[in-house]
Amino acid sequence: MATEVREALRWQPAVALLGPRQVGKTTLAQAIGRETDSVYLDLEDPDEREKLREARMFFDRHEDRLVILDEIHRAPELLLTLRGAIDRGRSRGRRAGRFLILGSASLDVLRETGETLAGRISYRELLPLDVLEIPDDSASRDALFLRGGYPEAFLAPSDEIGFRQRRDFIRTYLEREVAWMNPRLPADTLSRLWTMLAHTQGALLNASRLASSLGVTVHTVNRYLGVLSDLLLVRKLPPVHANIGKRLVKSPKVYLRDTGFVHALLDLPSFDAVVGHPVVGASWEGFVIENLLAAAPDRTQASFFRTAAGAEMDLVLNFPDGERWAVETKWSRAPRPTKGFHLAREALAADRCFLVGTGPDRYPVTNDVEAISLRELAAELLARQAGRSHG
Repeated sequence: MATEVREALRWQPAVALLGPRQVGKTTLAQAIGRETDSVYLDLEDPDEREKLREARMFFDRHEDRLVILDEIHRAPELLLTLRGAIDRGRSRGRRAGRFLILGSASLDVLRETGETLAGRISYRELLPLDVLEIPDDSASRDALFLRGGYPEAFLAPSDEIGFRQRRDFIRTYLEREVAWMNPRLPADTLSRLWTMLAHTQGALLNASRLASSLGVTVHTVNRYLGVLSDLLLVRKLPPVHANIGKRLVKSPKVYLRDTGFVHALLDLPSFDAVVGHPVVGASWEGFVIENLLAAAPDRTQASFFRTAAGAEMDLVLNFPDGERWAVETKWSRAPRPTKGFHLAREALAADRCFLVGTGPDRYPVTNDVEAISLRELAAELLARQAGRSHG
C-alpha cells in the first residue's frame, strides 16, 4: 500500500487514504511524510483544526510541502478549500504531491462530499490485515480468524489481551465515532444492535425484526446500518440481480466485516470457544468474503445468490471483463457441495466454481468445481488484479 500511495502522489495533487480506525493509516502517512518535506495535522485535535481557521492562507504558505490531513471526515468542508489550493498551485507549476488526506469513513462517503475534487484526487483503501499479509502457518491463520485483522488485536501477545482490546475498541466506536457520525444514535441501543448482528452474522436483513427487538422504527434500524456501513464496520452484500427465470431473494445479507468483532460481541475469547459456537460457519463465511474482496480487482461486483427453491451460493464475483466466479464456503477441511450449490451453479453459469473450506489442499470435486484454500484463492484474485493493472 505504501508503494501505491507514493506512486499516486507522483501524478495526482491529492491522495485520499481511507479505511477503518486503527488499521495503520496514520502510521503509513507519517512514514511517507518523513521521506519528504511535510506537515501533519490531526483534525480530531481542536488545536490542530485552529491552525486551519484561515485554511487558504495555510495551504498557500505550505505550497511546497506535502500536507497530511488526518481524519478529514471531521472537516469535509475543507475539501472545497483544497480544490482552490490545488488549482492555484497548478497555475504556478505545482501539479502533484500536494495533499495526503486520511479518513475513517467509506470511499462513497468521501466521494459524496468531495465531488469538487474530481480529476484532482486518487483514492486508496487501507483495510485490516488479510490472509495474504500474515505468515502462512496454521497458528497465524487461526489467530486471524479468531481475533480479526485489526493489527493491535491480531498482534496482541495473547488471545485474552486481544479479546480485551477488541471490546475496548467497540466501546470507543460506540461512544465516539458513531456518535460523531449521528449524535441521535443512543450508544446502548447501538450496542444491542451490534450484538444482534453478531448473533445473525450472514443472515438476510430483516429490518422489521431488528426494529421490533430494539423498540425502534425500521427507519432507525436502516439509519444505524447505514452509519455502520459508512464506517466500514458492516457489509450489506446484495443479492444477484439477474433475469434467469428464478424467484430470487431480494434482501441483502448483513455481515460484521471483522470476525474479531463478531467473536468479541458473542463473548468468545478463544479459538475453541468459537469452534464450539453455532456462529462458526457464518463467521467463516464472512471471513472468506472479506478476504476475497480485499484481493479482488477494482470494480469487481460482489453479490450472493439464493432462490426460493433452495439454490444458494455464498459469493458471486462479476469481474470487469465479464467473467464470473462462484464461491461457496464450508467450515470443513474437506468441503462437499450440496444440492443447493449445484442448482445455483447451473443457474449462474459461472466460469469457475470453488468450495472454500478450512483445509490447505486444492483438488477437483467435480469436473466443474474445485476445493481450494482461502489463501490460494485470494492469491489467484490478487494475481488477476496485478495482471489487469499491468496489462
